[in-house]
Amino acid sequence: MHRLHDDGNTVIVVEHDLDVIKHTAWIIDIGPDTGKHGGQVVFTGIPTDMTRTSRTHTAEHLRMSLPKRMGAHLLLGRPA
Repeated sequence: MHRLHDDGNTVIVVEHDLDVIKHTAWIIDIGPDTGKHGGQVVFTGIPTDMTRTSRTHTAEHLRMSLPKRMGAHLLLGRPA
């Protein structure tokens, strides 16, 4: 995936793995739930904005997956 991106391609991934989600450039979160209770775009943006502002299921799980002290720094790839 990284090589495709580095070569100038756009890569679209449908993923539920939080490690993939927190390292992505842009998130489109569809929900708010599954089946007939879903299908709406509930968030678009970068991972740091999702952890700060979104109240979606994905955002809640993403926040819980980050170490308390490092949070947004991990998402940005910068040291705390």
